[in-house]
This record gives sequence, C-alpha cells and structure tokens, in this order.
Amino acid sequence: MDIIKSIEHEHLKEKVPELKVGNTVRVHAKIKEGNRERIQVFEGIIIKKQGGGVNETFTVRKISYGVGVEKTFLLHSPMVEKVEVVRVGKARRAKLYYLRDRIGKAARTKEKVGAKIETKEIVLKEQLDETPVEEETVETPAEPVEEVKAEVVEEKREETAQAEEVEKPAIETENPVSYETTDTVSEEKVEEVKEEPVKEETVAEEETKKEQE
Repeated sequence: MDIIKSIEHEHLKEKVPELKVGNTVRVHAKIKEGNRERIQVFEGIIIKKQGGGVNETFTVRKISYGVGVEKTFLLHSPMVEKVEVVRVGKARRAKLYYLRDRIGKAARTKEKVGAKIETKEIVLKEQLDETPVEEETVETPAEPVEEVKAEVVEEKREETAQAEEVEKPAIETENPVSYETTDTVSEEKVEEVKEEPVKEETVAEEETKKEQE
C-alpha cells in the first residue's frame, strides 16, 4: 500500500450509506454560523456520483421556488452527518443531466413500485472490540562504566575471601581437657548358700515303715 493511500484510509468513515443515482435523499449537513453550529437538511434527487475513496462525491438537485439548485457533498466529510433515502426512483443512466431541462413533475424520476425504502450502509472498516494493550516501558538511568567495573571487582574479592575461609581447617587453640572417671560402685558381699545333704532313704526302709503302720 502506498503512503498516500494509507493516509487516506485513516480518514475514511467506518460506515457509508449506499447511494444510487435516481433516488430522492435527505442530506443532514452541519453548518457553522459564527460560534454556533446547526444541521441543515437538503432534500433532492441524486443526479450523479463521482470519484472514489476520500474524494468520492455525490450531487443532489432540487427545485426551490421554480429555480433549480444543485449541491455537491463529500461522502466521507465529517460535515455530512447522515443521508436518508426518501424515495427509490428508476434510472438507466449514470448522469441525469436531462433533468435540468425539465420543469415541474417531469423533473422527477419514476418511482419503483413496491421497492423498500431503507438506507443501507456499506461497512468500510471493521470495528475492533479489543483495544491494544500498551506496554509500560521503564527507563533506567545509565550508570557510568567505571562504577560498574568497581562494583564487579569488589564482589569478586568478597567471593574469593569467603571461599578461602571455608577451605581453611579449624585450628584448635584451647588445650585439650582430660577428664578422669572413677568407678564408685562398691562391691557387695555375696553370701554363699550351703546346700544341705539330702538323706536318701532306701527302698527297704520305706517298705518296713509301711508294714509297721
């Protein structure tokens, strides 16, 4: 896309009414009078369409008090608020210049019987619901190179000092303390139990006792 076309595309309207030559339309145009702004309605027949893109125009003709008046509007102009279709007419030409030579009812086009009177719109730009997310960029002040180098050297020195402290073995400066342990358990005297000899009675003596009984 060319640069000029891309710039023109930004100024196009999102929706544009569908206009046909021969239709009777009512144009609502903004007019500034000093500090005030008002809307003026101009009703007439579209006799021609010209151009394309941002420069597209349409000409409307009407007869006011026996005098023919023609007005050309820019289709994409912000001064044109809206265009309403009042009557659908038949036209077999792109330019209806022959209406300039006619007076009265003959200066109008024939109406299409049964045609729907509605203002159709052509969508030129699609509205995007999703709004682009703006990324926040935080600007950090640029530090001088010398200060950064000095900080890096100090960090390296600290790391090497910590590593040396970890590698060195722990030196015992205190004298070892020896503790003597003494057993305080007293020996208890164990009394020896003497076993008395068991008298063994012979089998013969038992039998004699039984007989005596």
